[in-house]
Amino acid sequence: MANSPAPFSDIGKKAKDLLNKGYNFDHKFTLTMLSDAGMALTATGVKRDQHFVGDISTQYKSGCTTVDVKVDSGSNVSTTVTVNEIFPCTKAALSFKIPDHKSGKASTTVTVTGIFPCTKAVLSFKIPDHKSGKLDVRYIHPHASINSSIGLTPTPLLELAATIGSKELGFGGEIAFDTASSSLTKYNAGIGLFKPDFSAALILEDKGETLKASYVHLVNPINGTAVAAELTHRFSTYQNSFTFGSSHSLDPFTMVKTRFSDNGKLAVLCQREWRPKSLVTFSAEYDPKAVSSASRFGLALALKP
Repeated sequence: MANSPAPFSDIGKKAKDLLNKGYNFDHKFTLTMLSDAGMALTATGVKRDQHFVGDISTQYKSGCTTVDVKVDSGSNVSTTVTVNEIFPCTKAALSFKIPDHKSGKASTTVTVTGIFPCTKAVLSFKIPDHKSGKLDVRYIHPHASINSSIGLTPTPLLELAATIGSKELGFGGEIAFDTASSSLTKYNAGIGLFKPDFSAALILEDKGETLKASYVHLVNPINGTAVAAELTHRFSTYQNSFTFGSSHSLDPFTMVKTRFSDNGKLAVLCQREWRPKSLVTFSAEYDPKAVSSASRFGLALALKP
């Protein structure tokens, strides 16, 4: 619903995205292909130092149902089935992972002979990892947004996040309860203010050990100039830290971001849309305290024919 409060995960998200989203200090390549039948195929590869990891994911949409399947370079298969409006104002997602056979998980093979003359058919598949199953349900109300998650195990991890208010002001919190140890593993609370030209958030996280305040302001809507700041205070160590950042569009196809932290690290990002929906991104970070190591650089190429 357009006037419903944002989910708890969106409190402080705009500032976090401006300060962190897009920065990549490895070599990354992404290719996305779409079909008229509602199928999307995405291949991603990342080179970190001398190691290369990647994955191939597919997404199929049909009516209110979306099926996502991803296979990574470790031969692990992750599947998510999402159903919108299974009940009014509700979205449900079921996810599970089929691990690599080297992990020692059980597998099943079915052999059929004689289905056709002189023919033998073999069907083999892995049993999904019972610890990876999870059911997520989201409910949206004009004055509330509720997200819940339960692990599909005998001793599941239960998570609940809720926000009340309006689309401009939201109060919320989240908790996680581990039934195996009968203990709360997470409890956070926050308040978010959302306006067309600015957004502010105050979050108490890490079980009440950390207080984080963030603010993002759209200075010029025409060229997309925006600034953001994030301040963090840790009660246990009385330590304060901060990060400032900015975003600016040089032209309709080129965007530049900067980031500066209290530890002296300076990061710069330049992103160019060299063809529709295809981006090339260059990132660099300089750490004045790491005099013995070189600055970090990264290049990301995203293609969408």
